[in-house]
Amino acid sequence: MNKSRIRLGDLSVGLVLPLISALQAREIDPAPLLLRFGLDPTFMTKAQAQLSIPRYMRLGHAALQCAKDPAFGLEIGRFSHPAQLGLVGITALQAPTIREAARLLIDHERLYVSSYRGHSQFEEASGGAWLNFYSISPYNNFNRFMVDQVLAGWVTQLSHIAGRPLKPTKVTIEYPMPDGAERYVSTFGCPVEFAASRNAVHFNAATLNEAVAPHYPITWHQLLELCQTELQRATSLHSVRERVVFLLGPLLKDGEPSLEDIAKRLQLPAWTLRRKLAEEGTRYLDILNETRRELAISYVRETDLTFNEISYVLGFSSAAAFQRAFKRWTNLSPGIFRRTWRNQGEIITL
Repeated sequence: MNKSRIRLGDLSVGLVLPLISALQAREIDPAPLLLRFGLDPTFMTKAQAQLSIPRYMRLGHAALQCAKDPAFGLEIGRFSHPAQLGLVGITALQAPTIREAARLLIDHERLYVSSYRGHSQFEEASGGAWLNFYSISPYNNFNRFMVDQVLAGWVTQLSHIAGRPLKPTKVTIEYPMPDGAERYVSTFGCPVEFAASRNAVHFNAATLNEAVAPHYPITWHQLLELCQTELQRATSLHSVRERVVFLLGPLLKDGEPSLEDIAKRLQLPAWTLRRKLAEEGTRYLDILNETRRELAISYVRETDLTFNEISYVLGFSSAAAFQRAFKRWTNLSPGIFRRTWRNQGEIITL
């Protein structure tokens, strides 16, 4: 896409820390695994250091294999701590209530995770609230653990903030019930529904209304202002074209969104969006086609999704249609493209 390519997303290296702790708790040395994925000690201590989500999925899958535990993502989540999220986590520790802490972690997620697949949402509901993790379907061995880690991680992080173990009232997970599902119930301490419509954790109002101690209002507001400033900086750097691309990623699997659909999400009149894109020298249809092309290349290059799965994610009518389009874009079939890329040894350092 122009001279830059779309990345499927990036996350803070702070999210690798609970994985390291979970391996160490199993008496597994994480150092060889980290070096294999280019995560040397110097990189791990850099401010603002990030790694791509596909790279982290491969790291997590390798950790699951080392632990010989398909539900190891739950263990990773249990070693989460708000401070691992940087400024956002430190601020959450000063929130006045569990509700405000949870809302902050979700609303400012962009400061520690950026994904073209979507973003998490805090949703007030009767009797409490849901913490929703965006869909990363279709699911496979490389991404199911991320759902486990995030949902278990939210519960653990909020428990640290509360100063006591918290139990959600319900957990819902999109992928089908795995073997050993009772482990999920024991981990969360509540009913767990699989093959659900969303990945989410529900807390009741009594839990959310709990006061956090110690809470210092001046410190809380100062830190909150810093978070809001950083979030504004992170989102305002995008051109209109980049904002459109960011919205398109998670929408493509449901078909081709219209310019009017995107304009509504940007809270702009359609004619205004069309004009702003023209001022940047582009058109919506061009962005749509380029986004699908670049995401297709990224999925083939950076993930282990099957071509049927990529076809679904990008809204193609069939896998054959996707493969024809891919060959038209790159002069290579997706299979040859993937093998060539990985033979060059570049997949680990994406």
